[in-house]
Amino acid sequence: MADKDFYKTLGVDKSASADEIKKAYRKLAMKYHPDQNKGDEKAEAKFKEISEAYDVLKDDQKRAAYDQYGSGAFDGSMGAGGFGGGGAHGGMGGGSFSDIFEDMFGDFMGGGGARRRSGPTRGSDLQYNMDISLEDAYRGKEAKIKIPVNDTCDGCGGSGSAEGSSSSTCGTCGGAGRVRAQQGFFTIERACPSCGGAGSVIKDPCKKCHGSGQVKTSKTLKVKIPPGVETGRRVRLSGEGEAGLRGGPRGDLYVMMNVRPHKLFEREGAHLYCRVPITVTRAALGGEVEVPTIEGTRANVKVPAGTQTGQQFRLKGKGMSILNSNARGDMYIEIFVETPVNLNKKQQDLMKELDESMGNDRAASKNSPESSGFFKKIKEFWDDLSE
Repeated sequence: MADKDFYKTLGVDKSASADEIKKAYRKLAMKYHPDQNKGDEKAEAKFKEISEAYDVLKDDQKRAAYDQYGSGAFDGSMGAGGFGGGGAHGGMGGGSFSDIFEDMFGDFMGGGGARRRSGPTRGSDLQYNMDISLEDAYRGKEAKIKIPVNDTCDGCGGSGSAEGSSSSTCGTCGGAGRVRAQQGFFTIERACPSCGGAGSVIKDPCKKCHGSGQVKTSKTLKVKIPPGVETGRRVRLSGEGEAGLRGGPRGDLYVMMNVRPHKLFEREGAHLYCRVPITVTRAALGGEVEVPTIEGTRANVKVPAGTQTGQQFRLKGKGMSILNSNARGDMYIEIFVETPVNLNKKQQDLMKELDESMGNDRAASKNSPESSGFFKKIKEFWDDLSE
């Protein structure tokens, strides 16, 4: 039996995505469906071909087998094993023309058709944005938050009906929550206007919730913030979202973390950076500098003589906690050599004396190699221009 080109049948490339394959099938199914072409045997045969092709290509495993072995993997020519499927009318092919239309527009119209009764609906998820300090992100903590929610009405237990009363099946939709209207060969489906899609009508609404089954309230929750949390990380509290409708489960609460900027430390992942100013004399002569750490202690950093602005010194294991780990990042001390200001007469004289002692070329090249090297390059640049 000749190998069938399912991609060619649907008019798509072999690299087509699942969505592209689905759109191509829908277009062809609308054109060749037997309900649209009554008595046309060619159209019926074409519809069977595209249905067979779609039944294979819509399934990732079947598609992979087809790409490797061809259509023989499904027509029995490869033996008894094969890859069973829905037959020539697999996928949407075996249904009516209105079924194809529902599949195309079901999401837009609101879902699964009048055959589905409205049942319990899961409550909405909620999001709470929490600002925390860098210290809290380092240590972790347990915090309390207060959130507004829609909760199940305690006056009616969520039914929406007053005590002693109950709801009745909607007479318009028969309890389905959906109604249909025929427009030519199209079947249009929408939420029932009488019950709003609930499938039932409340005769005597609860006075507390006015028939909605829910009331606005607030609740206080405890949130455990793990050590090492970063901005953008979320903590999920299962079942702490809004109450579901008609007995449905509650949604979840997602607490989104935002770590506030710190006045001393800058964070990059698990590492901390601290910019520490030192005096010119300390930078020139060397010594020790006392710096803070995120856990609230102090650490001494040995600064060698001749330290320059921008030089960094690492304190291993003094950075942030790492999420779900006992390890910590590092802390980097970045030196900034501060030029003295508001010098008195004696200090100015000492600075002049120092400057004069370093003024000759030999001393300058030894004491200030960066400066002397830079000015040497400038002189060479000017000499090149004058030639």
